[in-house]
Amino acid sequence: MIRDELRQVLGRAVEAAQKDGELPAIAVPDILIERPSGEGHGDYASSLPLKMARSARMAPMTIAGIIAAKVELPAAVAGLEVAAPGFLNFHLASAWLGDQVDQIVAAGPDYGRVDLGGGRRVQVEFVSANPTGPLTAGNGRGAALGDSLARVLSKAGYQVQREYYVNDAGNQMDAFNGSVYARYVQRFGGAVELPENGYPGDYIQTVAEAIATSHGRQFLDVPAEEAKPMLGRLGVDLLLQQIRIDLDQLGIRFDEWFHEESLFEAGKVSAAVEHLRAAGYVLEREGATWFASSTLGDDRDNVLIRSNGVPTYFASDAAYHQNKLGERKFDKVIDIWGADHQGHVPRMKAVVEAMGFDPARLAVLIYQLVNLVRDGQVVRMGKRTGQFVTLREVLDEVGPDAVRFFMVARSPDAMMDFDLDLAKAQSDVNPVYYVQYAHARTGGILRRAENIDFGDGDVTLLIDSSELALIRKMLELPEIVADAAQALAPHPLPHYAQELATALHTFYDRCRVITEDAETTKARLKLVAACKATLAATLDLIGVGAPEQM
Repeated sequence: MIRDELRQVLGRAVEAAQKDGELPAIAVPDILIERPSGEGHGDYASSLPLKMARSARMAPMTIAGIIAAKVELPAAVAGLEVAAPGFLNFHLASAWLGDQVDQIVAAGPDYGRVDLGGGRRVQVEFVSANPTGPLTAGNGRGAALGDSLARVLSKAGYQVQREYYVNDAGNQMDAFNGSVYARYVQRFGGAVELPENGYPGDYIQTVAEAIATSHGRQFLDVPAEEAKPMLGRLGVDLLLQQIRIDLDQLGIRFDEWFHEESLFEAGKVSAAVEHLRAAGYVLEREGATWFASSTLGDDRDNVLIRSNGVPTYFASDAAYHQNKLGERKFDKVIDIWGADHQGHVPRMKAVVEAMGFDPARLAVLIYQLVNLVRDGQVVRMGKRTGQFVTLREVLDEVGPDAVRFFMVARSPDAMMDFDLDLAKAQSDVNPVYYVQYAHARTGGILRRAENIDFGDGDVTLLIDSSELALIRKMLELPEIVADAAQALAPHPLPHYAQELATALHTFYDRCRVITEDAETTKARLKLVAACKATLAATLDLIGVGAPEQM
């Protein structure tokens, strides 16, 4: 990336100035290369002189002038200027910009790929909703965020594994088992009540009805305490099947469905507790077994084994992360959790450290709630459950592309309003439609020119301001991929897609593509092909389709 090359150019210039005694031998701060917000300030800018001024005890403009005099400009840069109060502004060469069109066309679907990860193994665990009910609209945000991040990390050179953690053990499973059992018995006229902490949703009746249809009355002859887990397992399988269907509709496929129950079956939960005990982080008090997380920065200790001998979810989470980091040896593990798990983060970081792993290998992303809005009013109840809006209901109403685009477009730490009416609009006010229409427009242009071979198009002919602006916008994609991978934040991608679409539409309105001049036509067709590849690559990172026509 040219941005990285400019960073190196400035580093060498500072080193040369220090060697010649023109700048003092101070520690050089991180060299940031940014895109200026205003026009006329170049394509890239650095505020390095401003950052060095205090330590160097020199005026920023003086430092900027010294550095500029030492810079050896690469071929991509036409000029470097010093600007008050101490900026270094780089202007890219038009000829170099044109050459990038050829590079983008040659890269095709691979455009935007950067070698940031170096093949390191990263696991992204997301969705992981309890298998005791259908996925909610809120789960859709975690799903879109997780899969888009996985796509970004893959594009940035990491080996990525997508994982769904199936919470099929513990108290919530006991409540679920009892709920399915009650509805199953009621289906055949029995008088069993839902457990006090049971699941009252209509979907439990649907599950029980499906079991009754496929297995008949056979569980009525089994003692209740034996029948409950048997029916619960069948119910979980049915709900997981529906969860898979919903996620498949959303374009999400997991490499691994890891069952919490398997940790208990393999004795890994008790092994994790003993590992912590051996490391000196286990306390026994009040009849329970505690993890001494307060010694590692958490605000309190946390229970691993309750006084009744039953492990907590935290105990199985500890075993699960020991499995990820120790047994499967992922270089980095990224957990994506809903806002209700915010308080769980410090103790997970603490337990990872207590187990002997670098806590930096674990990253936890928290996403906030989603408000569904229709006709300006928040939608709180779903037709299918009577309690919450399912992901399936939203998918049926607006489609997977809108769900993914809108869910990714906001920073996960901000609550979002999902406007269902906007998501369905077939006009430019809908950002999904706007971007997809831009891709379809490029496809339409190229179809109309299908008999024109533009492979030898001369990119030096691309000199109009709208042509160069479109090229500049396309060149941002690799940088956005790198930044999103480093920050674990894919939300700039939908905004970039809209900006790229706007640049295309501006070019199209200003410059006729298929003209009477054969050479100009070929050059512009090549530009359109490059834009088509860039749009498609961007939409793919969000998990949104790139239609050929609309």
